[in-house]
Amino acid sequence: MTSGKGHMPSSDKLLWEAVSGISRFAALLTMAELGVADHLAHGPLDTEELAARCGAHAPSLRRVLRELASIGVVRPSGDDRYALTEEGSVLRSDVPGSIRSSMRMLGEESFWYAMGKLPDTVREGSSAFVSKYGELYEHLARHPDISRIFDDYMTARADAFTRGLVTRYDFTGVGTMVDVAGGRGSILATILRANPDMRGILLDLDHVAAHAGDVLAAAGLADRCQVVAGNFFDSVPSGGDVYLLASVLHNWGDDDAVRILRNVRHAMKPGGRVLILEVVLPDDAEPHLGKDLDLRMLAIFNGGSERSRQDYAKLFASADLELGQVVELGAGASLLEAKPI
Repeated sequence: MTSGKGHMPSSDKLLWEAVSGISRFAALLTMAELGVADHLAHGPLDTEELAARCGAHAPSLRRVLRELASIGVVRPSGDDRYALTEEGSVLRSDVPGSIRSSMRMLGEESFWYAMGKLPDTVREGSSAFVSKYGELYEHLARHPDISRIFDDYMTARADAFTRGLVTRYDFTGVGTMVDVAGGRGSILATILRANPDMRGILLDLDHVAAHAGDVLAAAGLADRCQVVAGNFFDSVPSGGDVYLLASVLHNWGDDDAVRILRNVRHAMKPGGRVLILEVVLPDDAEPHLGKDLDLRMLAIFNGGSERSRQDYAKLFASADLELGQVVELGAGASLLEAKPI
């Protein structure tokens, strides 16, 4: 099959790079699923040996390795041997900043389906993913194996901007922080370790909260943190000085997002504040991570979206909150602070 790419004018280069990107992503996904980087961590291997360790078909793996070498995540090292490069080391499962779980999540069958069916979603105005699999969190609850990959993905995604959160935002004077839909507790654990006088409460659904307790206990924080199973549409724990919603509101349409914020507003102490950790869309036409993530929200949720600073200000006002400072955290994320009007 030929595309005629070699005859395309240079102005089409960007488009053809996007077309080629699906093959490169598939190769990287294969590398992540088979654990190739882990197997190459201690030195080069020939394709036959690597295939045996990965449980893979050697001739097929050889073709993927050729593509991976063109990307620069592995390099040839002798006759039919490959070594891991520094760029490829982030696909190891045992290194800080690993993106292996992110690759696996984005390539998981239902997520892959969601992006492939984006044209149908746009035609119909409703998520093809939801039509096939149901709401995301119900889908995850029904499939613990996918839920584990998703939790690993969210933890890895949070690592980079959590470091920015504890160094760039002042938590002085905060007695209790409530992490709303806090997942397995990795963000809360990082904040509590950096602020030894603070206590924490983590709220999430039953099947998630069960794992959060284990994570916080393993971090030595069980005596400073309470885990509550519940639904933020019903209520959130009361009495917090600060309420953190990290990558929460972008999952929901405006009406639902305001409902969540109103529950938080009702529960907080006088003088409390809300911290929203999200990717904030820019107002210009330049490439931006948020625009990529917004299409993912469109594909996976009915109503979910990334928002601009102005969009968040409107949400806050509808919940009797006022947007204050916005702190850039790095890794494309921002922290928006809101206080009661």
